[in-house]
Amino acid sequence: MPISKKKLVYVWSLRNAAADRAGQFIEYKQGTRYMMSPLEYLVDQLNTTELGDRYSLEAVIHDDDEQSPRDRAALADYGFAPGEGTSSGGQWFFPGEMAVRGRRVTELMISIPSAYRKLPLNDPGRPAAKSAFEKSLQDRLLDLDADLVLLDGLLVILDELVRPGSLYHRRVANIHPGITRLESPYERRGAWATLDALYGARGQKVLDWQTMETAEVSPLLKTGASFHYVDNGIDSGEVIADVLSTDIDPQDTILELRWNNFHNSLFPALVRGLEIMAQGATTGASLEELAS
Repeated sequence: MPISKKKLVYVWSLRNAAADRAGQFIEYKQGTRYMMSPLEYLVDQLNTTELGDRYSLEAVIHDDDEQSPRDRAALADYGFAPGEGTSSGGQWFFPGEMAVRGRRVTELMISIPSAYRKLPLNDPGRPAAKSAFEKSLQDRLLDLDADLVLLDGLLVILDELVRPGSLYHRRVANIHPGITRLESPYERRGAWATLDALYGARGQKVLDWQTMETAEVSPLLKTGASFHYVDNGIDSGEVIADVLSTDIDPQDTILELRWNNFHNSLFPALVRGLEIMAQGATTGASLEELAS
């Protein structure tokens, strides 16, 4: 009897992918390399491996706000849809013809702006506006009958959607470009994970990301990636799978290290995490049993 596919919804921030130069060729050492996004890699895996027998990609949601001057500036090269950017060389974050099991990915794109970000942190209306954003996201996920939600570089912290007792508690996972286990000497949580690892390889620990105050530490020449459940903290959810397979050259640029970490650690962690979650759904096994 064939196994029914789990419905997968991908959620990201385009402005984060823009910072990675996703879909473009970047300078790499003495040449160039193509910066494939996790989404483009996932689509390839769904098309060419058994992962496509376990999951169907139902939608790709982004939270970027066309009314936000900051978001418009961050996406100036790309725009909010294919063909809108100013200097992306004709290609968006992924090839325009990219399809998953015969469905164009551009046709799966959905915008749910996190417009509450325009409000100051101390604005009394911000909590209600954030709650409304999460409610809109949840309503769309329910419309899509999503079984699993995969976050990639979503630059907002979810709360109500992932609380214990909520409809999507332990149904939202994140792929993070760093090790998130606090007990690991290679732990790199938060938005600065890759830069933090690069500083670490140079024997420095950033104490304050605003002032860039640093302290000398013993160099660590490796980094990795984690696939973890999402809670209402910063990369603090239970780890489902992680991979520590990226060597760091202290002379790397941020994009060179980003490219290396995607290919050596993040892409393998993404596949392994999805495989584990698919196995758990079929067998009812715990994460500990599946990871052993």
